[in-house]
Amino acid sequence: MTKQYDVVILGGGVAGASLAHSLRRQNKTVAVVEDNLFGGTCPNRGCDPKKILLSGLEITQLVDDMQGNGISGRVSVNWPDLMRKKRQYTNPISSATQNSLTADGVDTYHEHAHFNAEGLVEAGNEQLSADKFVIATGQRPSIPDIAGHQYFKTSTDFLNLDEMPSDVTFIGGGYIGFELAGIARAAGAKVHLIHHNDRPLKQFDQQLGQQAIDHLSEIGIDFHFNTEVSQITQVGAQFFLEGDQFQLPTDMVFATAGRTPNVDTLGLENVGVNVDHHGVVVNEHLQTTNPTIFAMGDVVSTEQPKLTPVAGYEAGYLAKYFGGAPAPIAFKAIPTMVFGQPSLAQVGVPASIAADNDQYLLITNDMHKWYSYHRLNEPVAKAKVVIDRNNETVVGATILSNHADYLINIFTLMINQHMKISDFNQEILVYPTFASDIQYLV
Repeated sequence: MTKQYDVVILGGGVAGASLAHSLRRQNKTVAVVEDNLFGGTCPNRGCDPKKILLSGLEITQLVDDMQGNGISGRVSVNWPDLMRKKRQYTNPISSATQNSLTADGVDTYHEHAHFNAEGLVEAGNEQLSADKFVIATGQRPSIPDIAGHQYFKTSTDFLNLDEMPSDVTFIGGGYIGFELAGIARAAGAKVHLIHHNDRPLKQFDQQLGQQAIDHLSEIGIDFHFNTEVSQITQVGAQFFLEGDQFQLPTDMVFATAGRTPNVDTLGLENVGVNVDHHGVVVNEHLQTTNPTIFAMGDVVSTEQPKLTPVAGYEAGYLAKYFGGAPAPIAFKAIPTMVFGQPSLAQVGVPASIAADNDQYLLITNDMHKWYSYHRLNEPVAKAKVVIDRNNETVVGATILSNHADYLINIFTLMINQHMKISDFNQEILVYPTFASDIQYLV
């Protein structure tokens, strides 16, 4: 027997659960099908647990920076205790998310979902029909197709390690590799990061990215650029990485070379949904090539960063669209960030574009001697801010500091609200703080 709904959502992550709750406010009948953990990647095995583990890096680095400046004595990361704290947070999430959906009147299916030849969603032994379907199945870590690929661990494995190995290697120089490398180093491991060319973190400002690399090198992370690993072999308890004139023994090797959209087992060929190597192809209404099927979140082929807040924004848009609001989706400036000590954050017009365009004024500041940073003895604190000369508004910013997350959010608000610099400078802010420093950055 087929069950009929207004909307069936494939994927019970942040976007899927958010959309389901919003549609219930519209009194729509909704089903959510999830084959893994309700709540999705971010709270279970992504940004949230990562930031809990990152606290070890933040605290140890702060204490190290302040040695001889009023602080004496070192601190160290107790990895099992930190992991216990992480699990106290993550373990209840899946059941709590599913229970919240059920309590709101959403039918939940803890099954794998796929479209059959009749255009219905099969979830275990159930067949689900709907006026509209939404694909929100996210991504998974990519595994390089090399000899010995079965020995790769993923970010999911890292965020659930019972013990930190003495020597760990990350293959892939994107934000995931950098963040996990910093955490592992703070936990006492010897850390190697391998990247296939000499331009890791390619979506970020090259100069500040290089300065982040230089600082990480100083604290002991071993970088191998322009290096391709072609084979992994196991000898006893260790793994040997091999490439052209390259060999490296390590205790554990992680694939951090990107993520793959979860589209290959959904039966999309049965319902005429087009995909490319970036994910599900959608239009300005997040509608696929099948007019009854939509997609949102990390599974979508898009120019927007694949981030949890973006997925939530798209869920909010679809709730309005299904409720009768026909406008196409419109994205504002979206900040991106590599969390660490220091962190690297960017939003809006990149400094590289501003440097070659007379419309923009590029302001660069080294802030590490400014009071806010001097009091914590932070070794690295830099900012690049892009100003539109025509209307004297901030249109872009890149921040390298331990407090980049805080500053980039303020710059994002300034950009999206088209706030003139003169208007911001009229605000009276608590002093001395990182926020009150912004007037000196623009």
